[in-house]
Amino acid sequence: MSEKQPTAPGKRPGTAGGEPTAGEASSGKQRHGSGPSGPGTERPASARPRRRRQARGERRIEQLLEAAARVFGDHGYDGASTNAIAREAGVSPGTLYQFFPNKEAIAVELGGRLLDRMRETHGQVFTPENAMLPLAEALDRIVDPLTGFICHNPASLALMHAPGAPAALADEHAALDSVFRARTAELIALRAPGLAPEQCARVAMLAYTFFTSGMELAMSHEGAEREAYVAELKAALHRYLAPLVGTEAPATR
Repeated sequence: MSEKQPTAPGKRPGTAGGEPTAGEASSGKQRHGSGPSGPGTERPASARPRRRRQARGERRIEQLLEAAARVFGDHGYDGASTNAIAREAGVSPGTLYQFFPNKEAIAVELGGRLLDRMRETHGQVFTPENAMLPLAEALDRIVDPLTGFICHNPASLALMHAPGAPAALADEHAALDSVFRARTAELIALRAPGLAPEQCARVAMLAYTFFTSGMELAMSHEGAEREAYVAELKAALHRYLAPLVGTEAPATR
């Protein structure tokens, strides 16, 4: 089955076909007629079925995105198809196309949600408190949540790093990577204030490259072998960073 054309820019998949927006559903505005709805006045009966349809539509979108995450995680972006996603979700391709016009639209919606979760994870781990711990503990506090995120969301690698992924998603991920590296450089400078800013930036770039490459390698394995590769990744980062930032907790200044 050929892919349908993308939706117009700015139009979120799943709101076509006469469905009310979330604001209309929650505000109580009547879409037919303009009479007030004071105490004891019922809204038109048609408003209630619309709200039910909206809720069902949101549940269906979640179902499709969960299925897409599994398919992208297992087969990559290029290896996935709308037919495979529909089959994984237990719906017909026609049902899928009611909400998403093609595979790219699914990837953009799913990828955007994953990026939001990734930003939240970054904000929780890239903190001055973690940076000022002994190096081994700092790496545990930073690397473990990041690797945990990828292990629980394998579709993130398929959508963010794989060739052929939507350009808009790749651009957004590249911007987040830039923030990731800048924040890493800030924490390195906080821990080792004697390093020049340009050296902090280079160290952050290499540490980021170690991490992304190591995680792709770790994710190609499962179980104990994956855990062993994550442990080796942290050991490699420790050996690289120790001469630059020290191994003990820096003295408070």
